[in-house]
Amino acid sequence: MKSLRNRLFASLAVVMVAGGAPLGAQVPADQAPVKFRSAADLVSIQASVRDKRGRPLKGLTSSDFEVLDNGQHRPIVSLRADRESPVSLAILVDMSGSMSVGPRIAMARKTFLSLLSQLHDGQDELAVFTFDATLEERQPFTKNLRALGGALDGFQPFGSTSLYDATAAAARRLADRSATHKAIIVLTDGLDTSSKLTASEVSGLASSIDVPVYVVATVPPVDQSALVEVNERSGPSTGADLRDLAEWTGGQFVFATNVMQTDVVASTLVAELRQQYVLAIEAANTREWRRIQVRVRQRSATVKARNGYFGG
Repeated sequence: MKSLRNRLFASLAVVMVAGGAPLGAQVPADQAPVKFRSAADLVSIQASVRDKRGRPLKGLTSSDFEVLDNGQHRPIVSLRADRESPVSLAILVDMSGSMSVGPRIAMARKTFLSLLSQLHDGQDELAVFTFDATLEERQPFTKNLRALGGALDGFQPFGSTSLYDATAAAARRLADRSATHKAIIVLTDGLDTSSKLTASEVSGLASSIDVPVYVVATVPPVDQSALVEVNERSGPSTGADLRDLAEWTGGQFVFATNVMQTDVVASTLVAELRQQYVLAIEAANTREWRRIQVRVRQRSATVKARNGYFGG
């Protein structure tokens, strides 16, 4: 996505300070990156670990992990890994005007139902939000999942999209939930038209969110091809897109272009959440952006986790 310089989103209720380096983005010297100050004493890190064949690695302990904070090894305060622990999801459904084109909203509804089928009624919890220019809570967090089958019935797309703003607001709602495994899942066509941010702003937003963000683009195959082609043609930019937001939070950007894909995406995402390790380290007390690297001692393994946080 193209960036709009100096666009700040007022809805993110965190403290911003200037200076520092963004998450993996090249920013012009005359453009100060935005920083998000964290008041937490601990930094929570949800990490997915897979072997060289892509299978989840089970049974790891804190001694199997290494966490580097700005290149320095940091002790792991706690580690949790329990596939039976509850999952807490905040699902954001794009209701902007572009979602009314073709089967996009229908695919979003199907993906929502597929996600719902992967959760455990009475144990896992789910909240439903819709967004266009603003975020609206359609269903507060509940464990009564059987009652949510029609949660998106009757909603019609309209307006513009403020996806980044909506994600920031949902992250604040999710932060207080007690479930071991948490995530934001955004169902959208991937076209954010009114919340375009610079790479430094998106990296700051990503660092302020301590849960993975999964972006599911519910578009027909022809739109998937077009989005991929545009992304491959675009050169270096000071902007960032939804792929960056997902990657920097330890989540993923995926496509759901048909009914079969919605089922596969839903089962894969929820299974990944249940298999994640949840680590915690002490937050640095300096007001600066801190880069996090999570490793395991098994060299052939790959780790997916958030890329940084703001200390202080």
